[in-house]
Amino acid sequence: MNERIQKVRNIGISAHIDSGKTTLTERILFYTDRIHAIHDVKGKDGVGATMDAMELEKERGITIASAATYCEWKGHEINIIDTPGHVDFTIEVERSLRVLDGAILVLCAVGGVQSQSMTVDQQMKRYNVPSIAFINKCDRSGADPDRVISQLKDKLGHNAVALQIPIGLEADFQGVIDLVSLKAIYFDGEHGERLRIEEIPDAYQDAVQSHRETLIDSASMFSDALMEAALEEQVTEDLLIEAIRKGALSRELTPVFIGSAYKNKGVQPLLDAVMHYLPCPDDVTNEALDMDKDEAVVVLESDPDLPTVALAFKLEDGPYGQLTYIRVYQGTLSKGSTVINVRDRKKTKIGRLVRMHSDQMEDIDKIPAGYIGALFGIDCASGDTFVSPGLSVTMTSMFVPKPVISLAIAPKDNKSQINMSKALNRFTKEDPTFRTFVNDETKETIIEGMGELHLEVYVERMRREYGAEITSGAPQVSYRETITRQADFDYIHKKQTGGAGQFGRVGGYMEPTSDEEFIFENKVTGGAIPTQFIAACEKGFRASMVKGPKMGFPVTGIKVVINDGASHAVDSSDMAFQAAARGAFLQAYARAAAVIQEPIMRVVVETPTEFQGMVMGSLNQRRGMIVGTQEDGPMCAIEAQIPLAEMFGYTTILRSLTQGQAQFTMEFGSYRKVPQSVMEDLVKQKAESEK
Repeated sequence: MNERIQKVRNIGISAHIDSGKTTLTERILFYTDRIHAIHDVKGKDGVGATMDAMELEKERGITIASAATYCEWKGHEINIIDTPGHVDFTIEVERSLRVLDGAILVLCAVGGVQSQSMTVDQQMKRYNVPSIAFINKCDRSGADPDRVISQLKDKLGHNAVALQIPIGLEADFQGVIDLVSLKAIYFDGEHGERLRIEEIPDAYQDAVQSHRETLIDSASMFSDALMEAALEEQVTEDLLIEAIRKGALSRELTPVFIGSAYKNKGVQPLLDAVMHYLPCPDDVTNEALDMDKDEAVVVLESDPDLPTVALAFKLEDGPYGQLTYIRVYQGTLSKGSTVINVRDRKKTKIGRLVRMHSDQMEDIDKIPAGYIGALFGIDCASGDTFVSPGLSVTMTSMFVPKPVISLAIAPKDNKSQINMSKALNRFTKEDPTFRTFVNDETKETIIEGMGELHLEVYVERMRREYGAEITSGAPQVSYRETITRQADFDYIHKKQTGGAGQFGRVGGYMEPTSDEEFIFENKVTGGAIPTQFIAACEKGFRASMVKGPKMGFPVTGIKVVINDGASHAVDSSDMAFQAAARGAFLQAYARAAAVIQEPIMRVVVETPTEFQGMVMGSLNQRRGMIVGTQEDGPMCAIEAQIPLAEMFGYTTILRSLTQGQAQFTMEFGSYRKVPQSVMEDLVKQKAESEK
């Protein structure tokens, strides 16, 4: 079995938007005979790429959800996960890299290392995933693989070494020269399926010589045998592959390959590289925490005969119920066997096991250690660990970024309300970065996510998959009302209508406090208001603060002191004093110069230093007050205080200003008085809504 696991590869394909991840996966599936026709992304032929199974993905030509598939190449089994490039779907990349052993970092030969390439690289670093780089689109004008390799070194800090050089570039791109086997490779046939291997053309001999020397120098750092062979000029292909593999597995060397997936060039040598240089499950150290021994670290072994440890890393609500993607780290998951969910200690019997090929599936009897598969009909959450009875270990959880943007949504009718609830339940379970709640104050349903595209896609999916007609808009801001000066009150409430009447008199004053809370103080002496009615007075004042008289917003930052009053032996009651307190509140509030306050957020923007001026300008435009800046190498952090009302849609603006390289965090700071111009807008809005 160990020999079999040596021939397994679990790899992810990740990159910046539009670098050609899905196109590359499509070609890999074609060359490994998993599919028999090539289709393009964006479905120009009405079909769309195999891995973009969702209708929305085909229309927009982007990947939204990561999709898994598998194929065989020269006796090796390769499990592939194609991930999205948009930062909005970053959780899909995060959870894929959590369970993969190796990755292909795809880079555009023209664009080079872009913002999302950096994010993906950080994610690989976080999970210690060895990678090889593939410089795609070498047929496009402006393609320059050497520049991309130097960016890999400078921007990402990789020890990047070319293992191939191109034969021609841009429109003249014909093939590649392999620096390990010292052969020229051309790709013939309608879809480049026939490899023609020839001697290196004379014109490229010098370039090959210098690149090969650089490669041997870099690789010999990982192998003494190679260093000796290099000195004696007897470098063999096997020695070189072994040294490069050692460097790649320790993440100290990044082998770089080139090609053009769209033009069917360079994909087969990349598949060979996956076999040679990326790890099998045995090469990777996977750790779990022992819950019985105070979370002591346990090293898992890729042995199918040991007790089972498996991680559910992604959930999907399919037509046949919940589909749970799972990676088995130790032992074997078999049909009919019983496992325990470590989180809630529930026993589960495994029914149906499948192997995924995009949205198609194939039934299997077991998933041994080192493999990725899917389970049906199991109720669990993303990130749950399943173990054999008797074990109590859990895998470490994955990193889940906090949502940065929110949207208010409302259903158009009752049917849409029911369907919207179903959709929200499903989406929040599937995607940990998508959250939903009902705002207590405004009673709006708010959805939160990683970006405007992220939320737009979910709103669109509610319409298409659930038939829920939904309107969406910016969430309302939680404004507040308060007073700015002291005001006295002396209010008598009396009502006489046959039988027992109502009587209560409350006197005192109201003043602003620096505290957000409501403060009530009783200074009544001589029993002017009987003690049993004091609580009713406080209740009356509190009830008045829920909706302010000025604009209907909640009132905060007020201290009420009662020091006088009167009661009636028969007509006074709790209800009478509550009414008197409400009247007293309105009387004093009218004299206390009330103002509207808005929430001010503490915003921290992290941006490359070159965009610092533009970012500061954009914050000032949003009524922001810059508090300070801090430089840390090529990045700088700008801290500012900005009204929440000005922050809607800022994510998109910040990305376009900084080529997608900046990000910001936002948390509540304090409440502050709104400027007169904003106040006038609010009055106008209120008047319109009451029409």
